[in-house]
Amino acid sequence: MRPHLVAVAVTDNLPIFELAVPQEVFGTDRRDIVDPWYELRLCAAAPGPLRTTGGSWLDPAYGLDDLVVADTVLVPACARPTQIAPPAALVEALREAYAQGSRIVGVCTGAYAIAAAGLLDGRRATTHWMNAQDFAARFPLVDLDTRVLYVADGTIFTSAGTAAAIDLCLHLVRQDHGAAVAAEVARRMVVAPHRAADHTQYPAPPVRGVSPADLSPVLEWARGRLDEPLSVTELARAAHLSPRTLARRFRDTLGTTPLQWLLEQRVRLAQELLETTDEPVERIAQRTGFGTGASLRQHFHRVSGMTPQTYRHVFRHRSATPARHTGPAASPVSAR
Repeated sequence: MRPHLVAVAVTDNLPIFELAVPQEVFGTDRRDIVDPWYELRLCAAAPGPLRTTGGSWLDPAYGLDDLVVADTVLVPACARPTQIAPPAALVEALREAYAQGSRIVGVCTGAYAIAAAGLLDGRRATTHWMNAQDFAARFPLVDLDTRVLYVADGTIFTSAGTAAAIDLCLHLVRQDHGAAVAAEVARRMVVAPHRAADHTQYPAPPVRGVSPADLSPVLEWARGRLDEPLSVTELARAAHLSPRTLARRFRDTLGTTPLQWLLEQRVRLAQELLETTDEPVERIAQRTGFGTGASLRQHFHRVSGMTPQTYRHVFRHRSATPARHTGPAASPVSAR
């Protein structure tokens, strides 16, 4: 079995963070988790060597001919001149790759080049919220939603800026290899394992003196009790807050509600148990707080688009099972 080939389109003066994220997620050797892992290739979209905003220079070993044959084509954020006028050869290569069945991924303002290729016409997409008006004016046929972290529309994916690149890349790993593998990669990167696509790009400014870290104790407390029928009142009591204040803190710092967060955590745990155990659905429903198999199936399908049985069939034997702990805390690992 050959590795899944990820080609990153490298343009001049691109932001270094949005380039580093796919290199970390797809380019780091993680064959101890899944073998084969991805193969990442940096593909020059213009004559090199090419610069990054961090002052370093790149001389990619691959070109657009290599990009066209990749399984996934990723366009990271672009400098403003590239946004306005992406290289014609890159635009044509994106069209050709999509026609041949490649998965197309735009990170932050990388969506400009994909839109210039006409691949986002009539599709829902996102980009960094600061570019919303400009992008919408240039590409009026795109259904732009800059409230969310990332958008999946068929085989085309787009994300908001900076940290949302991590969320989208982990989502792609989750799509390819399942939730347990994505969670293991996230743990090695020391980032949150899953922020859902519809989390807001720019939550309202938090109450003075309040930061996301203030919710950490109650989040960990809840993760260790997902098998219990938790309510907002119980979460608020554990956080030493009123239910109304707790809801406001969730909205301001996480961009979601307490109950929606609980649902996401329960579905994510169910995904990992389906992948890594042979427990029946009814037992998994009890361990994840859904109570009954019928309730698990309903919520699981709504969130993942699959039944639990289908999800297990797709992901149970796709990869080696990573060593993990399904409780609130995981053992540290030295390898990335």
